Amino acid sequence: MNDAANLAEMLNNKNILNNLRDGLPYPYTIKDAKEYITAMLAEDKTKTFAFAITVDDRAVGSIGVFRCDNIHFRTAEMGYYIGEPYWGNGIMTSAVKQTCSYIFGHTNIIRIFAEPFSSNTASCRVLEKAGFQFEGLLRNNAVKNCEILDMKMYSILNEQYSLL
Repeated sequence: MNDAANLAEMLNNKNILNNLRDGLPYPYTIKDAKEYITAMLAEDKTKTFAFAITVDDRAVGSIGVFRCDNIHFRTAEMGYYIGEPYWGNGIMTSAVKQTCSYIFGHTNIIRIFAEPFSSNTASCRVLEKAGFQFEGLLRNNAVKNCEILDMKMYSILNEQYSLL
């Protein structure tokens, strides 16, 4: 809960929210951050893996890996954000690599995927630098801010990650 104010400060930014899925309020308040932290702590620890991204012991973002269901139970989706003042410093790439290392080392998940908006070139570059492979363009795959958007599919496999 000590990170709530920092997370609220980072997420209360349209430049970040415009690249995330819907469901986050704007303005994003400390109360919203506390509710998010509470929800993540209450999740099933075998299905939801949520981490704070920190710089100098200050939460500046978050990253999560969420196990899929049914026949995809050994596949998981990754999502993340980092505060705008920390963009372009390699912090997000490092967080993605560390998270993949943790997931592949501590679970039976064999594939992690991410679906950034195709216009979010910085996020696509993070995934590429972390070893993810581009699998394809998902045309007209989302509606964000009343605009129809393409998304890109990236993935990394456990067996591939161990070779990096």
